[in-house]
Amino acid sequence: MMEKLNQADKTRKYQWMLTGVTAVLLLLLYFIIFHFSAQDGDESSSLSQRITQKGVEIANSLAGNAWSDEKVAGLEDRYEHFIRKTAHFAEYAYMGVLVYLLWRQWICRKRKLYLLTTGWVFLSAAGDEFHQYFVPGRYASPWDVLLDTCGGFVGMLFCIGVSSLYRRHKKKAMEKVKRKRHLM
Repeated sequence: MMEKLNQADKTRKYQWMLTGVTAVLLLLLYFIIFHFSAQDGDESSSLSQRITQKGVEIANSLAGNAWSDEKVAGLEDRYEHFIRKTAHFAEYAYMGVLVYLLWRQWICRKRKLYLLTTGWVFLSAAGDEFHQYFVPGRYASPWDVLLDTCGGFVGMLFCIGVSSLYRRHKKKAMEKVKRKRHLM
């Protein structure tokens, strides 16, 4: 009886520890998103352009620096929007992971957990776009809310997939142990 109580205490400590770490990481992510959203249009665009330039520079280096200046400039122009949207998607995919992990410790019903995670990410994305509406040179886009929500959904699916693989691996390991014990 005492052993079960100790296991329950350990499980509860683990839940609170994971909740605390996840909450801190989520708050840090909110801070980062708010910081990027508070940048005016020129500053935000400049950051995306610098990242795109660095990416094209690396790709050109891998290609043996064979690209002309015109091709490099064209690639930078072509991929800047893609880089910006990929960053949005990635931020919210990470949010989906964190929100899922935060609530997975406390909510057992899968459907409720999935709806809560997706709804949380959607409201966060909508709030971010609302904030951007008031920043000079920026605008609010329902398409960005959709993209961000999809990112969060993919982050949640990643967690579900990893969890499923872990359970499958654990089940196979347990079956292997049972077979060994049966043979003895």
